[in-house]
Amino acid sequence: MVNRLTTQDAAFYFLEAGTTPMHVGSLGIFRQLRNGIDHEELLRLVEERLGSVPRYRQRVREVAFGLARPVWVDDSDFDITYHVRRSALPKPGSDEQLMDLIARLTSRPLDSTRPLWEMYLVEGLTRNRFAIFTKSHSSLVDGEAAPEISQVIFDPEKNRAPGPEELWMPARPPSDTSLLVSAMADLVTSPGEGIARARAAFNDVTTSVTEAVSALGKLAEVVRTATQVAPSSPLNATISRNRRLAVAKTSLEDYRRIRARYGCEINDVILTVIAGAMRNWLLSRGEPVTEATIVRAMVPMSVYTDGPESPDVDDPQAPGHVSSFLIDLPVGEPNAVVRLSHVAHATEAFARQGRRVTAQTMVRMSGFAPATLHAMSSRAASSLSQRMFNLMITNAPGPQFPLYLGGARMLEMYPVSPLLKNQTLSIALTSYDGNVYYGLNADRDAMSDVDVVRSLIFESLEELTDASR
Repeated sequence: MVNRLTTQDAAFYFLEAGTTPMHVGSLGIFRQLRNGIDHEELLRLVEERLGSVPRYRQRVREVAFGLARPVWVDDSDFDITYHVRRSALPKPGSDEQLMDLIARLTSRPLDSTRPLWEMYLVEGLTRNRFAIFTKSHSSLVDGEAAPEISQVIFDPEKNRAPGPEELWMPARPPSDTSLLVSAMADLVTSPGEGIARARAAFNDVTTSVTEAVSALGKLAEVVRTATQVAPSSPLNATISRNRRLAVAKTSLEDYRRIRARYGCEINDVILTVIAGAMRNWLLSRGEPVTEATIVRAMVPMSVYTDGPESPDVDDPQAPGHVSSFLIDLPVGEPNAVVRLSHVAHATEAFARQGRRVTAQTMVRMSGFAPATLHAMSSRAASSLSQRMFNLMITNAPGPQFPLYLGGARMLEMYPVSPLLKNQTLSIALTSYDGNVYYGLNADRDAMSDVDVVRSLIFESLEELTDASR
């Protein structure tokens, strides 16, 4: 049986361009064990878990003449050592050197002739730490048939018994003739199908909101702001393939206190912190900022709960919903509390609109689900015309307890979402073990001052914290 890429998978596969690699990354920083975790141990652990993500041993094979969507086929030459790699930082092994390395790795597209993922063990980090960086193509991770690999390699216990030994044998690949016959059959039974339509639907900047929502199925609910073109902003410019990465670690308790003080949601506080940072960043660049100035953000995955207590994005065990929406961040408002009020009213209005899609299954997935949720977020945002928004913000909840890799405790986890066409910055957040982690992925040339945004996130959160006392 031919395992064909879905329309969405195929669209993201063909969306890849020289300046917009479409992979999602996650950076975990770990405390090194006394006897250490070496490359051989990581290879063994990953290979042991690959049975839980079978698509990570498959590659994309296109159909001749583009008569049908490509298919997933087992990689008969699968080499785990190609995908799980080793790197080392030169002395002193600072966090700044780590971010430079991850930025370079993020800039490189994946090899389309192999399974679309890579993992790096980064050694030599100061304070007896090491890092694991994974990147997976957006077409590979759909959240259902294929979760992101980070979801299966991290454990909630320090000591976990090894899984059963698996003998994997690649299935015999289909012949070119059989693929053509299958494609012709699909064209007869579904004449509307064709990869040309998938390409056009996702590359056409004039795609309407209705078409975008239809293409995305149940994942996207777009508010009325989607009918308007996003305002002009330095956040939108021609970009290169090269990236800069900045990260920020903040305490989840700060967001909880602000939420309790103003009766809003943690997601509202996060968006307000980003709005404050964007305001001060625009001012630092000498950009005109008036009371009416906004930055339109696409929030593809807002995960929140609806239990008896106040909704809380950081509870991965509670039932919740996943929705997508566009929101105008009030960066022109000088008062942080008023900004929060504007954001809370906007998200509340969105919550009253349209249908919601349950995310209970996704938030309760075993392992580390945020990486999968960020991948799905990027898929959601990619389906809309980039003329509709200035900035993509993905926010995924993580467990509020430690996770381990081969017995080594994960200290920090930073998500890295891809840049879309003409988008100079993307912001991804993950809550984990009492903290909220920001990953700022920026174009190296168009946004050389991404570290300024990082600093302004701390200032914006402090401003809200002071106001809530």
